Formats: sequence, C-alpha cells, structure tokens
Amino acid sequence: MEKQESNKIEREYIINIRQQVNKVPYYRRTPKAIRTIKEFLVRHMKIRDRNLNNIKLDKYLNEFLWARGIRNPQTRIKIKAIKEGDIVRAELAELPEKLKFKKAREEKRDKEGAEAGKKKKKEKATEEKEAGGEAEKTDEEKKEAREEEREKKAATVEAGKEMEKSAKKMAKHEVKVKSKEPKRQFRQALQK
Repeated sequence: MEKQESNKIEREYIINIRQQVNKVPYYRRTPKAIRTIKEFLVRHMKIRDRNLNNIKLDKYLNEFLWARGIRNPQTRIKIKAIKEGDIVRAELAELPEKLKFKKAREEKRDKEGAEAGKKKKKEKATEEKEAGGEAEKTDEEKKEAREEEREKKAATVEAGKEMEKSAKKMAKHEVKVKSKEPKRQFRQALQK
C-alpha cells in the first residue's frame, strides 16, 4: 500500500527478520532486529547515502520489539513507513492492545498538561493586569530586591558554616580508633 503526497511517501511493509536475528548470539538479538528493520527501510525507501541515522523508529515500535527482552524479539512486524525529504519515520501499522492503552494514556496526559499550562498563563496574565502599576517596579525597588536576595544567600552560607563548626566539635568528642603501631611494637618485642 502506497500513498504519495507532495514530497511525502507512505508505505506499509511486513518485515520478516527471523533469518537475520538467528545469525547472532542470544544477547544481541533485539538490537540486531532493530538494525535489520533500519537496513530494510533504507533499501526499500531509497535513501541515497544508506545512512541508518535517517531512519527514526517510533517509541511504540521500539517497545514492541523489546517487549520479550533482548533474547527473543518479534520475528514478523507490520510497519508503516513515512518518508519526508531524506528522513523516514517508522511506526507500527497495528498497535497491540497493551500499547494502544499506553498511547491513549500518554496522549491524555499530554493534553491535560497543555490545558493546565494554558490556565496558568491566563491566571498570571490576569494577575499582572490587576496589579497594573505594581508589576512595573522602579530601578531602586529592583536594586533593593537584589540586595535582599544577596543578604539571604549570605545568611544561609553563614548558617552552613556554623553547622560545620558544631559538627567538628561533636566529632572531637567521639571515640577515636587506636593505631596499629603499638601492636606491631609488641609483636617485635615478643619475637626477640
């Protein structure tokens, strides 16, 4: 199946990667599967310089491949590839149920986050409008605010130094470990 728009090509492939994956040791199989998919797309989507970095795999495709671990990746995958310019984006043509729910949850979270961000911006804008003259501080007020911040920082630094001093005083009164030197001298005396 192929769709062409202006400078955009969409194709669906069913890729069998079993042969390529079985050639490598168990602990390299899923990375080999990913590399095989990229090589297949480079060849079939006609990328000129054969650069695998021009192939971008969707995070759900990646998760689908890694779902069974590094030793046992999927061996047949249905992929939808979209070529825009020199870059090819690959995604799963049919998401499994688990990934469908995950994708829906993430989209909902992103949508809610964007709405919350818009609300905060609106609230901030209304507060600034209400404040009016308060929002525009004079240079003297700004300098005073900076000095107050510096004083606060200096106070926290001093408090930290005082805490270090008190910790050192407490450490003086703790039991110290004796050195091994007297034991060595005692052994030498016994050997003579």
